[in-house]
Amino acid sequence: MTLVLDASFFFAEIPVESEAWTTASVVAELSDIHAKCRFEVLTAAGLRVREPREEDLARVDAAALRTGDSGVLSGTDRDILALALELSAVLVTDDFAIQNVAHRLGVETRSIRQRPARQIRWRYRCSGCGRYWKEPGDCAICGAPIKRKLK
Repeated sequence: MTLVLDASFFFAEIPVESEAWTTASVVAELSDIHAKCRFEVLTAAGLRVREPREEDLARVDAAALRTGDSGVLSGTDRDILALALELSAVLVTDDFAIQNVAHRLGVETRSIRQRPARQIRWRYRCSGCGRYWKEPGDCAICGAPIKRKLK
């Protein structure tokens, strides 16, 4: 089994017993000395770093739009989703938005410390007048921010 590791993996003491990958953007997020050391140990044991393909990033963006998670995914989140898609790998993360988009893409996920996320559909509701909208932004009626809510 091939794994793609999110940054949160490097803060846990979970053994890696199969082929593992991550992205340079994940490595850049590792600011904690423990996480950096864990990365070095795993790299010595065979962890590989690779950038995702553009066509897979485009597929991630399209899926994130459909799930309503595009506004909360970071560039790093997009990278690991695209890499997991490209490698047909299991994505190891605790991030619910990443898991939600992964479900939409058919990418298997594994949680680290959290319970696994179920697939979520979002609705957008004005924080002022309560009207529902198709996307976030500012309400055309009252001008208040439109916020993402669980459906």
